[in-house]
Amino acid sequence: MACALLFKRRYKAQSSNAGEHMGAQPQPLDEVIRRVQGEYIEMPGLRLTTAQAQRLWGLDRSACDTLLSALVDAKFLFRTRDGAFVRSDQAAARI
Repeated sequence: MACALLFKRRYKAQSSNAGEHMGAQPQPLDEVIRRVQGEYIEMPGLRLTTAQAQRLWGLDRSACDTLLSALVDAKFLFRTRDGAFVRSDQAAARI
């Protein structure tokens, strides 16, 4: 999964630079990615800000930013003008 590899690389680089960790209890990266994608697939029209995503998935800010950016780069998510994240296929349907 290209998205998982991209997220792992980005998060590892950020973690080693800043000494940060994901949430109180670290979660396997592949599990977090599957969970996030699953939420968006199970709930068509899901629209979350970074702060909402952080709370929902129990991630620190750095991990959440990295994860959402990787999903945008993988074309799974789209970032709206107001900063919310929606599934790319849902964004295309609204345009």
